[in-house]
This record gives sequence, structure tokens and C-alpha cells, in this order.
Amino acid sequence: MRRPGPQSCPTLRIRLVFVLSLGIYDEIPGKFGEWNDAIIGEDLKRYRRAADVIEASGLDYTILRPAWLMDDDEVDYELTPKGSPFKGTVVSRKSVGELIAKVIASPELHVGANLGVNKPNTDGDKPYFM
Repeated sequence: MRRPGPQSCPTLRIRLVFVLSLGIYDEIPGKFGEWNDAIIGEDLKRYRRAADVIEASGLDYTILRPAWLMDDDEVDYELTPKGSPFKGTVVSRKSVGELIAKVIASPELHVGANLGVNKPNTDGDKPYFM
């Protein structure tokens, strides 16, 4: 059976929530930015290309660029818009999941946004677990 597409369901909205990585815009200041680039800099090039394609796609999207992920059982995050220096070094997977769930539940939330996601007050030279 064929699924209905946008042509057969005029009220259907396609909404993309895409998770990439911090550092794709060279937006991490200081020693942490240098460290991050040394560790994952090559991978960031393809993530940046993906972000560029999504932003030019015409879709309703939200791009999330989380800090280094940790397994702590907490929801504690702040958002940094594209073009601003990235804050913090870490964020919990649970925090990112909570943010994704909020965007899915409220599709008008953060449409066209490209957001850094980090735990507040976690600035440093690298993530605490490295």
C-alpha cells in the first residue's frame, strides 16, 4: 500500500529535526574550540555540508548542534543561536531528547532555527569526562 504524500494530503507538513554537532561553524571559542577541532574537525566538514543543504531546502527544519554528549539522568540545557559563540562543553542525551520531543509536540517551535545545545556553566578546555 502506498503512503499518502504531500500531493494527496494538502494539510500534511513535513518537519525535519536534524542533530549535527557543535563546531561546524568554527563557533567554539578558546582552547575548547581548538581541542574539539583537533578531535573531530574532519567530521565537521560533512556535517556543515548537511546543514547547508537543509537550510537551503525550503523545508520546515530545526538543526540542533549539541555539545559533547553525556549519559547523566538530567534535563538541563540552554540554546545558542547560529552566529553566536558556542557555550559549554557538555549536554545530556536526555536534554537533547527532551528538546526534540518539544519540537515534535509543537511543530511551530524553532522553525528555521539552527541551535547550539549545552548544559549551562560547563565552560572549560574540554569535556569533563575526557
